[in-house]
Amino acid sequence: MPWIKTVAFDAADEKLRSILEAQRALYPPEYLTPVAVVDDKTPGIVATHTLIPEALHHAFSTFGALMSPDLPLERRQHEMIATMVSLTNRCHY
Repeated sequence: MPWIKTVAFDAADEKLRSILEAQRALYPPEYLTPVAVVDDKTPGIVATHTLIPEALHHAFSTFGALMSPDLPLERRQHEMIATMVSLTNRCHY
């Protein structure tokens, strides 16, 4: 659970809820199963962005677009790049 204040999916206003749903729609199907959840709909890393919906939209839409199956790289190559960027940035996600 994030230690900062978050907005639960059920308490989200229409704008935040639509941004959360759009963010989820961009992700590969494998990402539909959450690893750790704050509530039954919003994973912790996403929940930490719920106080600034526009930032959530742009940050996670970018990741969703970068993982698109329409790009010339294979899924495993996308994952390898994302892993190396996280490792380089010392990010534990």
